[in-house]
Amino acid sequence: MSKNKKLLLIDGNSVSFRAFFAMHNVLDKFVNGEGIHTNALYAFNNMLELILKDEKPTHALVAFDAGKTTFRTKMFDEYKGTRAKTPQELMEQLPLIQEMLNYRGIKTYELPDYEADDIIGTMSHKAELDGMDVTIITGDRDLTQLATDKVTVKVNVKGVTETESYTPEHVQEKLGITPKQIIDMKGLMGDNSDHYPGVEKVGEKTAIKLLTQYGSVEGIYEHVDEMKKSKLKEHLINDKDKAFLSKKLATIDLEAPVELQLTDLEYRGDNQEQLMQFYQKMNFKTFLSRMDVPQEDAAEKLADIKVLELNDKAVEKIVNNDKVHTLVVEGFGENYHTSPIIGLLISDGENYYGTTDFSILENAQLKDWLADSSKEKYLFDNKATIAQLTRYGCQLSGVTFDMLLVAYLLDTNDNKQDIGLVAKNYDINLPTEEEFYGKGVKKAVPEDDNVLLNFLAQKAQVINTLKDKMMAELKDNDQDSLYDEIELPLSNVLAEMEIKGITVEVSKLKEMENAFATRLAKIEQEIYQEAGKEFNINSPKQLGVVLFEDLKLPVIKKTKTGYSTSVDVLEKLKDKSPVVQKVLDYRQISKIQSTYVVGLQKFVQPDNKIHTIYLQTLTQTGRLSSIEPNLQNIPIRIDEGKQIRKAFVPKHPDWEIFSADYSQVELRVLAHISGDEHMQEAFNEDYDIHAHTAMRIFGLDSTDEVTPNMRRQAKATNFGIVYGISDYGLSQNIGISRKKAAEFIASYFEQYPGVKKYMDDIVKYARENGYVETIMHRRRYLPDIHSRNFNIRNFAQRTAMNTPIQGSAADIIKVAMINMQKMLEKEKLQANLLLQVHDEMIFEAPKSEIATLEKLVPSVMDSAVKLDVPLKVETAHGKTWYEAK
Repeated sequence: MSKNKKLLLIDGNSVSFRAFFAMHNVLDKFVNGEGIHTNALYAFNNMLELILKDEKPTHALVAFDAGKTTFRTKMFDEYKGTRAKTPQELMEQLPLIQEMLNYRGIKTYELPDYEADDIIGTMSHKAELDGMDVTIITGDRDLTQLATDKVTVKVNVKGVTETESYTPEHVQEKLGITPKQIIDMKGLMGDNSDHYPGVEKVGEKTAIKLLTQYGSVEGIYEHVDEMKKSKLKEHLINDKDKAFLSKKLATIDLEAPVELQLTDLEYRGDNQEQLMQFYQKMNFKTFLSRMDVPQEDAAEKLADIKVLELNDKAVEKIVNNDKVHTLVVEGFGENYHTSPIIGLLISDGENYYGTTDFSILENAQLKDWLADSSKEKYLFDNKATIAQLTRYGCQLSGVTFDMLLVAYLLDTNDNKQDIGLVAKNYDINLPTEEEFYGKGVKKAVPEDDNVLLNFLAQKAQVINTLKDKMMAELKDNDQDSLYDEIELPLSNVLAEMEIKGITVEVSKLKEMENAFATRLAKIEQEIYQEAGKEFNINSPKQLGVVLFEDLKLPVIKKTKTGYSTSVDVLEKLKDKSPVVQKVLDYRQISKIQSTYVVGLQKFVQPDNKIHTIYLQTLTQTGRLSSIEPNLQNIPIRIDEGKQIRKAFVPKHPDWEIFSADYSQVELRVLAHISGDEHMQEAFNEDYDIHAHTAMRIFGLDSTDEVTPNMRRQAKATNFGIVYGISDYGLSQNIGISRKKAAEFIASYFEQYPGVKKYMDDIVKYARENGYVETIMHRRRYLPDIHSRNFNIRNFAQRTAMNTPIQGSAADIIKVAMINMQKMLEKEKLQANLLLQVHDEMIFEAPKSEIATLEKLVPSVMDSAVKLDVPLKVETAHGKTWYEAK
């Protein structure tokens, strides 16, 4: 008999399903670098962390269904027949959940012809006979029949983190029957979700009453003749076969042919290294931060380097030396525009000169050398280095190797913001920033300058060592021109934009803060008036009581603590009471107030400007991202969000903000690369593309017949196609059934056959070559295109379709930015390029230059790349960013 052994059994499919819908509202926010949705994966892992902590199992197994056909479907064709198709966004996560469980040291198992329930039933039975305690985690109450003195069944009741524990006592207390009788209850009442029949008009209460009296289905039918004449007796007699069939279907097999022994299920804990890499790939920063990973003293792997002092004498040697030099400017902190520089090192590959005394940057010879474009330099992160040196009055030029950019282009699937991580890719064990400086409250600069300078010298050594190897890989990949002509020059343009920053009138934000506060107070009073009492609007519990008890609105969803008041619930209720719309308005304005109106103020520097940082090496497609703060995310669909742009102004009172925006660039790229004549015709004739699409997919004779709602649905379909959307995704976006969404997509491809052909051809190309590329030869490798797993393969196919479109749009705007910066210098204009937001460029310029920009900017943007359809640019200008729309 086993002592102190505990088996944890998890119903993989039902918990994954629960996890997906628990975080359904944030579906689009949980996407990893490859574009795979990760919401279910995240929620599942969150649950796992809690369960492992609470249960402390010695053995563990997660069981999955092997397929739709089981011994039950052979007994009854319609078993589970009405279940909706699993959303594609969940399907693509199931293999990842299994992969993660593997790294977490937990066995997964599936058995053809059987369900996960049967695997769980069989293993819990084996474990019980062996004297083990068993905990089962499931989202399905059917498994409560397995509860015994040794087996506890925990059923998810809210999302996946809260459960209700079913023991024989709890079942007796809740239902008045034993766990085994749950099978009989299911036999009598049937099951809507599994779609098996039961006895007509017999529900849970009647079934329990009968079982209390007769014990089992068999017992009922032994005594059915003695029952008084009634409709119930009639139904029982008529549906006898159904009752026995349903009981059989509801019975979990405790002796399925599972080829596992209990010893195979020993739980040994996480495989730290693999799990850490997996979390990085999934962009799970929260889980990474929770990992207590013992770090090796990686510095021992690189020899200590003798660092000489970087003084006037050393500068003379550097400037008179024709060798290429590696430059390391070390900042300490998240934001290189504000955080201090703590170290400087220059190396010619043999000698390493370093210092923590920045007065050396006043040395005229060093200043000239840094700014001299003929003096070749290598580094990691050109943009950050330019920004850091600018604060010390130095210019930087002559950089030919930026290890960060090259690492990104070589593998966008695995971009590395940290030189230590790039080094590890090439089996060089350089400490990462976190390993060297520590993290959280322990993060600190070493007190000994020599320790710091040795670390900087090791960085320089890594850059020097890997330069030739990485540049050769870039050339082999046919990406050297993408690096030389786009990414490296762009890093200079972005550095200049970040350094210039954009002027913000804090007084405007303060004004808005007060106006929004007044507005919120007014809405608050209106809500109280409608509700007939005062309460805390921000408390879901109090709001739930007001909406569902006081105002008696229909309850859509309940939580363990009361009623759900989530956005999707409120959206369904907004026509039922004016309070609901007011609550939605209150929440929306409140979020804009805290995130932007108040939030942006803390990013305004003493020069009255915000200096956002552009991440050039983050996305898979080549798109730029903005952080510290994110200026690409200011809401523009609602007026309160747009108002924020009023605070963004030019640096001089007699200047204006000028914006230039590519119109529907991704759809134009699709028209070009697909060669579809209908789509090309629409753009060449300058039709309204969404109305044109609506006309075609709704089978209308002219765009005049297109209603605003048809146009909205066509627009969602147009952009959905670009993003490789599934019928489920489209149905969620435009509020129609999945069936209807599938018809929309089919109709779309009928009307635009060239697009369908492009989609098929690009997948074929990806299969043959292992990658797809943009019009500028930006590559994205798709190793999963040959995966045996349908979901993984399907996702790779969608990525193959989308990447050339999104990536080419990114290429176009990048080329336009580089050409625009050159043009501003060539024409000796005072105008500055300040921001890049999606497909838009924002400038500031004297009023006298606006007329010039109105001609110049569109001509530069139009000619960035030659497509088979025209690129269309819309411009606007005004006293603020708000007016330049």
